[in-house]
Amino acid sequence: MATYKGVDYLQIDSLLSEEERLVRQTARQFVEDEVLPVIKDCYNDGRFPAHLIPMMGELGFLGANIDGYGCAGMSALEYGLIMQEIERGDSGLRSFVSVQGALVMYPIFTYGSEEQKQHWLPRLQSGEAIGCFGLTEPGYGSNPGGMTTRAVRDGGDWVLNGEKTWITNGTVADVAVVWARTDEGVRGFLVERGTPGYTSSDIHGKLSMRASVTSSLAFSDCRIPEANRLPEAIGLKAALSCLSQARYGIGWGVIGAAMDCFETARVYSLERKQFDNKPIASHQLVQEKLAWMVTEITKAQLLALHCARLKDAGRIAPAHISMLKKNNTAIALECARLARDLLGANGIIDDYPVMRHLCNLETVKTYEGTDHIHTLVLGEMVTGVQAYR
Repeated sequence: MATYKGVDYLQIDSLLSEEERLVRQTARQFVEDEVLPVIKDCYNDGRFPAHLIPMMGELGFLGANIDGYGCAGMSALEYGLIMQEIERGDSGLRSFVSVQGALVMYPIFTYGSEEQKQHWLPRLQSGEAIGCFGLTEPGYGSNPGGMTTRAVRDGGDWVLNGEKTWITNGTVADVAVVWARTDEGVRGFLVERGTPGYTSSDIHGKLSMRASVTSSLAFSDCRIPEANRLPEAIGLKAALSCLSQARYGIGWGVIGAAMDCFETARVYSLERKQFDNKPIASHQLVQEKLAWMVTEITKAQLLALHCARLKDAGRIAPAHISMLKKNNTAIALECARLARDLLGANGIIDDYPVMRHLCNLETVKTYEGTDHIHTLVLGEMVTGVQAYR
């Protein structure tokens, strides 16, 4: 069994069922056995650990909360626990799982035809096929409604032109879920690898999310058959509903990164001796930081747990997910910063995971809706006024 026991100051495990704890333990053991031994080198090399994909498919991690088509049909809470454990390994790996399940499989499952579901979902679940999600454009990040990518009907096909960027999995994807303006409004399309006019290229020079594939997509007179349009994806609201699924998983995932940083700092502070050969954990300023970290992690766990229960009951709203993503990402990033501080110079070397988590979390805070955008979503919820328009 895994030696890692997690962080559970408030006995939150008592609120989980035996099956939920088993799902978490399965993911935890996978991270312990398969992810941690390789992730440092993958991050340093700027290389995604692709050999883990079929393992995650076999364990049911891909599209875990989708029913049928070979998927595990887990609850939202079980899915969240998986995201938490995978991000303890690395945010880039969790990002792959989030994109595959929440941004590719979910829109096909929710808005696709039965033929599209039968063709893609089993292959995506097993990891035989990889997907990506094309919404963000070079000029339109926080304002996806400003997209300029366009699809025009031409007989029984659509002709697609435009560009997408900051796309996880872009160059390795077998299928891209691409959102474009049409004369009938925003629509979603399945664009397959090898389609003439469709090209992709990796974004290089990243100092964050280095164990993740990040790409740009380009479409030049790219002809898409009507059979590849998601028939029920009507309007920008459909694309945004996919983002809600991904943001929910992020709200859980970052807890894992925060837990890893906290536990690293806690153990280090007990072992590191200074001033009369006493552990630095005996100093008040060190204990204050650790106390803050464990308190905020506990609050983040309770927020995630309640959002999971609301989601399973069909009562969660996008603003709830904004609160989850905004709060938990912010505290995870601060935990990483405090842990780096407690480790001193050792905090910046790759013998410890803290700096890797810190760099990754800087990205996680701004993708899938920046902290500012989620703040304004919450502001609209409490005032009824849209401040971002």
